[in-house]
Amino acid sequence: MNARKVIIDCDPGIDDALALMLAIASPELEILGITVVCGNVPVETGAKNALKVLEWMGRPDIPVYLGEEKPLVRGYVDARDTHGEDGLGESGYPEAEGIKPRRGAVSFLTETLRKNEKVSVIALGPLTNIARVIQDAPECMAGLDEFVSMGGSYKSNGNCSPVAEYNYWCDPHAAGEVYEAFHALPWLKGKKIHMICLDVTRKIVLTPNILEYIKCIDRNMGERIEKITRFYFDFHWKQEGVIGCVINDPLAVAYFIERSLCSGFDCYTAVETEGISMGQSISDAYGFWKKEPNSHVLTGTDALGFMKFFLQRVANADESEAEKVLRQIMVPQEGSV
Repeated sequence: MNARKVIIDCDPGIDDALALMLAIASPELEILGITVVCGNVPVETGAKNALKVLEWMGRPDIPVYLGEEKPLVRGYVDARDTHGEDGLGESGYPEAEGIKPRRGAVSFLTETLRKNEKVSVIALGPLTNIARVIQDAPECMAGLDEFVSMGGSYKSNGNCSPVAEYNYWCDPHAAGEVYEAFHALPWLKGKKIHMICLDVTRKIVLTPNILEYIKCIDRNMGERIEKITRFYFDFHWKQEGVIGCVINDPLAVAYFIERSLCSGFDCYTAVETEGISMGQSISDAYGFWKKEPNSHVLTGTDALGFMKFFLQRVANADESEAEKVLRQIMVPQEGSV
């Protein structure tokens, strides 16, 4: 198999950790490095969490780089109310032994894109690192193959304001710069941001029944996921009345590998940077602005197909058995492909 070269830019984060597990367990991906940005937790904490996942998955060889410690313009607001003080649900897992993060995430991204013709970026957090790359060396974006961003919303309500999703709300100026770059930079002509927005990620819910099934087929993995998501479960129940937790980021990884899991449309998207709608992604679905598309906005997803994909990779589930079990325990969601 010719694995695709990728850099994962993230802010671990419970769902980032699950996404990293999925990416590492997927032979279709050659992970060149993991770059960390301030978001769910401060950069140092996020990097420690990424290293923990690498240790769990037996891949300490993948380098982890420390990135931007604050947003471009606005003050930094973390999401530890959602992810816990340690970013992994206050699970108390010890730091990885013998591996440390490196400095220079923006330099790593820049040089890797400059040296390669086909490197993709899967961005699971705020887009501060990516915006810095574009500011410092826009020409290196010629080496970008595809760009996937978990962030924004189309018609779904926000998760940190009535209209804004956290990643874009955390650093709206960075998100705005990146989307504008995909419209204006000659090196990105014809390329689009694949926007994995709340409209699809809200359909991806890890429920108590699914977690119990994971524990049945892979006790160690199931208990680890249970330990880091317990805090997340409690937050979702108190905040949104959801029994389970929405795992946004793994869908971005799964979609990058298997496009049939989601559907959407091309359009021009901008991100608001000020006022009460700060961080809102505005997708011009009907061509009002008459601008060339800079994004592919996802609006439908196969939730059962995703969960089967996730369980096969992360917990070594048997495909036919997993489908049979999931059909019994998953409630059909609106917005399926």
